[in-house]
Amino acid sequence: MLNYVWFFLAALFEIAGCYGFYLWLRLGKSAWWVVPAMLSLSAFAVLLTRVEAAYAGRAYAAYGGIYIVSSLLWLVVVEKVRPAGSDWLGALLCVIGASIILWGPRLHSA
Repeated sequence: MLNYVWFFLAALFEIAGCYGFYLWLRLGKSAWWVVPAMLSLSAFAVLLTRVEAAYAGRAYAAYGGIYIVSSLLWLVVVEKVRPAGSDWLGALLCVIGASIILWGPRLHSA
């Protein structure tokens, strides 16, 4: 379960970092938003290395599902937009898929 904590923290920092660039490039805010954005993206990279997985690619693939849920939560909390029921259903399917990728049985070690 600790992996999911790392995934959610990583997602928070990745989304926040990308949002800093979004503020600058899409919403016309100050270019100074890039500074906290880069720090946030650096924290994201460090946090994602904390996930217990035998292979980085598998951890990153599983992270994708958690990132989707986190993005919808960002939409609600930061952007004040209510996701559709189909958004949440899609996110649930992604989390199930991410869990299978991370915890599923392996036919071989490679």
